[in-house]
Amino acid sequence: MGTPSPQAVLVLAVVLVGLWAPRGVYGQPNFIVILADDVGWGDLGANWAETKETPHLDQLAAEGTRFVDFHSAASTCSPSRASLLTGRLGARNGVTHNFAITSVGGLPLNETTLAEVLREAGYSTGAIGKWHLGHHGRHHPNSRGFDYYFGIPYSHDMGCTDTPGYNLPPCPPCPRHGTAASRVARKDCYTEVALPLFENVTIVQQPVALGSLATRYAEEAARFIRRASESGRPFFLYLALAHMHVPLWDPQPGLPSGRGIYGASLSEMDALVGRIKEVADSHGKGKTLLWFTGDNGPWAQKCELAGRLGPFVGAWQRQRGGSSAKQTTWEGGHRVPAVVYWPGHVPAKRTSRALLSTLDIFPTLVALAGAALPPNRRFDGLDVSPVLFGWSDEGHKVLLHPNSGAAGKVGEIEALRLAQYKAFYTTGGAMACDGSTGPAEHHQPPLIFNLDRDIQEQEPLDVASREYQAVLPVISRAYTQALEDIAADNVSVADYSKDPAVIPCCSVQHVACRCHGAHAATLDLPTERRTARLCL
Repeated sequence: MGTPSPQAVLVLAVVLVGLWAPRGVYGQPNFIVILADDVGWGDLGANWAETKETPHLDQLAAEGTRFVDFHSAASTCSPSRASLLTGRLGARNGVTHNFAITSVGGLPLNETTLAEVLREAGYSTGAIGKWHLGHHGRHHPNSRGFDYYFGIPYSHDMGCTDTPGYNLPPCPPCPRHGTAASRVARKDCYTEVALPLFENVTIVQQPVALGSLATRYAEEAARFIRRASESGRPFFLYLALAHMHVPLWDPQPGLPSGRGIYGASLSEMDALVGRIKEVADSHGKGKTLLWFTGDNGPWAQKCELAGRLGPFVGAWQRQRGGSSAKQTTWEGGHRVPAVVYWPGHVPAKRTSRALLSTLDIFPTLVALAGAALPPNRRFDGLDVSPVLFGWSDEGHKVLLHPNSGAAGKVGEIEALRLAQYKAFYTTGGAMACDGSTGPAEHHQPPLIFNLDRDIQEQEPLDVASREYQAVLPVISRAYTQALEDIAADNVSVADYSKDPAVIPCCSVQHVACRCHGAHAATLDLPTERRTARLCL
């Protein structure tokens, strides 16, 4: 072929500019990532016809693109959040299991967060809601790239409240008089320390009023969006909801609901998402990409307070005991609802079957912002903007699933997906509603399921079958290569040591750390002058 003419080069340039018009026309787009907690794939009405409580999310899906083969990077809280904000699995970023209220450490400081990259690219950055990546010292959100933070430093069941909400087992309220030590501890309940609510590094309420939390999150999110829009800077808002983690609360006491307290809470979450969409659109429809997804699947041991799995029931595991949802590598543990809404850029009324992950949020938003990935490390996520724009439906060729507490060493990769095939080198069940747990089982050769035919993961392929023998070498090679790649990377190590002195506490003079307004305390961060009073 000859050298292209100047006219042809010009045409190609115009085409390329047009392809990247989402950034070129509006400058850097705004980003809102909404992460629901313990939400089930079947909790989205657009996914599961039995669900009637999500009209706003269903409308979001109708006006955007719904991803039906989308996965959290782990099936428990801290690891999935660390992976979303770094684009790296826990085997690389060091976060393999949850941090405690006494944790000294958090997401390793040598890991670069999405907020840090975007702030360097000119973005206003805000985090609202659950953090759970370390609250002590420089692990606080304000030291990890977020200009503004409003929320709870860990899961909202990790502390007592005056109105405990609905949980299994039921938890008592915070004590008001006497000493916390005199109280009777209840299994799975935090009875000694009240749950704190932070604005930046200041505790503004302890214990937090759970019933008003959704309203406060919506108000703070709207305020952040408005201020960022008025400043003229693009913004990145990471909104990590309390829904649908227990304890739940009834936002409209006394009103009937199709699914009781869970259904009422799901409706409240849906309305909150609808409100955020409305606020974003009011500041320029088409300027903001909104990405809704979940951190892991339902917490099955909470029985009627747990979400819907949809068809992803993990039948093979259920036959052997235990849950196949949160904390497991079964589909119900990590396949989560996902919708991307960006009018004028992301196609409406589209369903994509691309194999995607929360790992992809980091590299995709970095690319759309015109920024660069941090050097000297490898990423498990992909820039999937061509999939978002509808130009492609090709996601991951191989997607790794780490152990998340149900079986095997936490953080280790012992399950993976390759095309329609799912391979397990270790299986196990988390605690189920009936109290059972499935024993850990190691499989060599691995169990392999064909999800195209067996979405319920009921019957693994016969090891003697042609299909199994054909796919096993490909899976084995992909698995070996993945482990070698991780071993050759710059791998971080998280500090999981504990010290009761780091528990956030606004006033040690009050039982269970009780304060409101004027009695707030401020954490001691390098950028702050005041020192927190911490519980001992």
